[in-house]
Amino acid sequence: MKLWTASKLTAVTHFPVTRTHTHTHTHRECWRLQLMYLAHLALPLLMGLFTCVCDFAAGHSEQGEDGEVEVRMKQTEQQNLDEKDREEDGEEDGEEADNVSGKKKKKKTKKKKGPKTQTDPPSIPICDLYPSSVFPVGQECEYPPSQDGRSAAWRMSNEEKQVMDKANEEMWNDFREAAEAHRQVRQYVRSWIKPGMTMIDICERLEDCSRKLIKENGLNAGLAFPTGCSLNNCAAHYTPNAGDPTVLQYDDVCKIDFGTHINGRIIDCAFTVTFNPKYDRLLEAVRDATNTGIKCAGIDVRLCDVGESIQEVMESYEVEIDGKTYQVKPIRNLNGHSIGQYRIHAGKTVPIVKGGEATRMEEGEVYAIETFGSTGKGVVHDDMDCSHYMKNFDVGHVPIRLPRAKHLLNVVNENFGTLAFCRRWLDRLGESKYLMALKNLCDLGIIDPYPPLCDAKGSYTAQFEHTILLRPTCKEVVSRGDDY
Repeated sequence: MKLWTASKLTAVTHFPVTRTHTHTHTHRECWRLQLMYLAHLALPLLMGLFTCVCDFAAGHSEQGEDGEVEVRMKQTEQQNLDEKDREEDGEEDGEEADNVSGKKKKKKTKKKKGPKTQTDPPSIPICDLYPSSVFPVGQECEYPPSQDGRSAAWRMSNEEKQVMDKANEEMWNDFREAAEAHRQVRQYVRSWIKPGMTMIDICERLEDCSRKLIKENGLNAGLAFPTGCSLNNCAAHYTPNAGDPTVLQYDDVCKIDFGTHINGRIIDCAFTVTFNPKYDRLLEAVRDATNTGIKCAGIDVRLCDVGESIQEVMESYEVEIDGKTYQVKPIRNLNGHSIGQYRIHAGKTVPIVKGGEATRMEEGEVYAIETFGSTGKGVVHDDMDCSHYMKNFDVGHVPIRLPRAKHLLNVVNENFGTLAFCRRWLDRLGESKYLMALKNLCDLGIIDPYPPLCDAKGSYTAQFEHTILLRPTCKEVVSRGDDY
């Protein structure tokens, strides 16, 4: 439609009426022109009003869309927060029936988080500290060169050896869990052991902590053997029986030898505690000898060669005690040993002097490398009351007549199996009046006694020990810690 201009309307308004037009025609034409004029004047106003209405409607629509967008953004943000909370809580999926549709839907159930730090004193089981069940790897070492000088570094990159290593990962992991428990327990013991404590108190506090950290569970997890706390000239196999009044003294040399196990995978590890610095050189000699044995050990290495290296290092040390100088001697009738599942001594011995057997170490074996140094004769003998006992691993069926002996053997089988135990542990189980039955089982060869082993009176002995894994790829000192 073409709009009228103001000039044209003015011209029309003043259009002269001729005499040829009738009065009625003139009147109607005048009204028509006036209405057109008024419409022309009102049209801009109507268009402006229409524009305002359209703008208002558009603005209101945009505001509504913005509101919806804002609501959706808030909903999305809330969903993200909810999802983040679920992830932090470690929720796992479950299923439950939908009451309306009958379909199954996922249900979110919260899983408790495991603690990441140990308490003081230690009380949280190692398996709870590592919820993924992947435990710290020990010190990994390259095997020593072969006799022809060839390096063993190829084992670590060889694909076949890596596959073999992975195949035994579950077994290695059991050793590592037991080793981590051992590390934390011995760190705890070092924090409180002191002169004036009874040996019974020391052993029981250590064992209580060890039971908690290993999460004792029958024969599946627990203590591998009684806590040895041999003093001074006594080198091994002493733990106090009930009523033993022995008190730790400032001038004592105390060997702390205890073990842990997971599924029969034993950690055999020991260290020596002293308070008088005059024994420092003795401890240094034995620690150095043990580390030398660990360094020399490896696949295809002859056991006698390990012993010769240990002796050479041990005897290179001298120690002055109370104004008298002693050459540190390895105790020739004590040695390291191979370890089997539920078997602390698996058949092979690692001498700590030269001249031992020429048997070679083999891939996949586990060894306790331990050395004993002495200021005495360097030879030990049985002495004092027996406290350590262990069922013979290879014993077959033996007829037992005494009812008490039968009962005691059942107790041993259920609680210790072929692992070592002591009289204190029988007391702890509520057993009483068992000495005659225990002697009967020993006489029948079903159980073997292991009395304390001592050097000459007045001498001092020290011990350090680690468990090593001869893995296909490398040698792992699984019990290694920051302390030794």
